[in-house]
Amino acid sequence: MEHRRLGNSGLRVPALSFGTATFGGGSEFFKAWGSTDSAAASRLIDVCLDHGVSMFDSADYYSAGLAEQILGKAIKGKRNRLLISTKTTFPCGDGANDYGSSRQHLLDAVDKSLLRLGVDHIDLLQMHGQDYNTPLEETMATLDQLVRSGKVRYIGGSNFSGWHMMKSLAVSDRRGYARHVAHQVYYSLLNRDYEWELMPLAADQGVGAVVWSPLGSGNLTGKIRRGQAAKPGTRGHDAVGNIPLFEQERLFRIVDVLDAIAGEVGKTIPQVALNWLLRRTTVSSVIIGARDEAQLIDNIGSIGWELNADQICRLDAASEVPAAYPVWHQRAFPMLNEHG
Repeated sequence: MEHRRLGNSGLRVPALSFGTATFGGGSEFFKAWGSTDSAAASRLIDVCLDHGVSMFDSADYYSAGLAEQILGKAIKGKRNRLLISTKTTFPCGDGANDYGSSRQHLLDAVDKSLLRLGVDHIDLLQMHGQDYNTPLEETMATLDQLVRSGKVRYIGGSNFSGWHMMKSLAVSDRRGYARHVAHQVYYSLLNRDYEWELMPLAADQGVGAVVWSPLGSGNLTGKIRRGQAAKPGTRGHDAVGNIPLFEQERLFRIVDVLDAIAGEVGKTIPQVALNWLLRRTTVSSVIIGARDEAQLIDNIGSIGWELNADQICRLDAASEVPAAYPVWHQRAFPMLNEHG
């Protein structure tokens, strides 16, 4: 397994991580992702560790804490072989302080996550979303307190706007607090918005991307094509909730190119889609998910080889979308965007 630095930190993480949103299936939303129980989770984690996939990502929001609980049971006796990444911010109860990035919520949420996971520290804690209601000085001071206490080793954000990430980093720099070294982002051939503003920020500030839903919410598996809709029981069919819309013809165009390249390199469509992501600048780790061992092994097969420059260009072209303002205007003056 290839290991990479997490942003500008000294922590080295596997290029592929394993996501636990499929653990538990505690609601209709998460059932569409999966309902992996403790026994199946333990087996998947063993397979991951055997192949060097040694970072496991969760969140207190996943099935109302059940995913963390199942992960905790599955890693007993294996803690020294792996890294734990988890998240907090989204509602985890009915109380007035059961969400957000306030000192009150963060301190409480971390203690509860540690209890569910059965560990004494979290390797990477990420704010699951940006909280407009809490002053960033309060959030960053609390995260720094958690790092200094040893309960958390590294911190990051998730689903942040560029201005919010930059303002968080500025508060840390001004106050001497621990800095965000990771940004968990939605990024794939189907969803390239990350490249417009967040990627340049990450490159400039040393924030590593930890990519979630790298197969575009299950749409880049090759199971959805022209005249071939997603089948019931798959994420592409069952997923509900906060999933972005996309142009169907663009998906088909991307899958056509993925299919052609898969034939050229002797790999599967998901392996090609994941390998493209692994070649992108600022990407520290790509989170793969799996409902079963066969799916997991297939995803791990995206490591250990590389697409060539022509294949990457073809995928870039097939997945290109018009950039939003002001990016399209900035790109018209490349001499202002050169480094060095």
